[in-house]
Amino acid sequence: MQQRLPTLLEHPIAFAHRGGKAHAPENTLEAFVLGLKLGATGLESDVWLTADKVPVLDHDGLVRHRFSRRPIGDLRRDQLPSYIPSLADLIERCGTQYHLSLDLKGNEVGLTVIDVVAEIAPDLLPRLWLCEPRWQDLLPLRGHGAKLVDSTRLARIKEGPERRAATLSSEGIDAINMHHTDWNGGLVTLFHRFELCAIAWDLQFEHVLRPIFRMGIDGVHSDWVDRMMDAYRAELGAPQL
Repeated sequence: MQQRLPTLLEHPIAFAHRGGKAHAPENTLEAFVLGLKLGATGLESDVWLTADKVPVLDHDGLVRHRFSRRPIGDLRRDQLPSYIPSLADLIERCGTQYHLSLDLKGNEVGLTVIDVVAEIAPDLLPRLWLCEPRWQDLLPLRGHGAKLVDSTRLARIKEGPERRAATLSSEGIDAINMHHTDWNGGLVTLFHRFELCAIAWDLQFEHVLRPIFRMGIDGVHSDWVDRMMDAYRAELGAPQL
């Protein structure tokens, strides 16, 4: 069995992807509540701004409106279906005792998300992870208390992982998130050397989860919260914030 490598975080994070979409309709309050009930220490979603600048949680950003599908950004909050929660709805329903990973969808959404969390749940701000596929778009969000995450794939890092790690570290980015197939123990150790958390997504089976925990990964995303937590307990013990 592979020796378990050290993590950067004291307690790696188990994110329920879209609230644990294998167990309930994705990105609904029901899914988020159930994900936490099943033991997840983090929740994940995509966040969009409505026309009246309300951050809401949805995957593709399109909703059926009358006889067509329209972008969330073209509609006011009160025009959206009731099953789409706002960020404030999530916090009101689920509290703040978890990590929250949000994929930012749009230019203005990051600062708005930070403002909402700072106003209604400031204790959550240090556990707020904001993800962008273009890490440069995270730079205006520095200094506001949230964690900033380069969400990418290894094949897209044309300059090589060591140079990317050095750049992210010098620019104040906190973590890098890649598909689980991109990671190995050496890469995790490399990013840790630059004080960057290593996060993996699309982990759906225990036989995949357990080896990646042994790599020293700092966070995982899974649709199957029960499988994720079984693997977590087997490799790391009882989950903690």
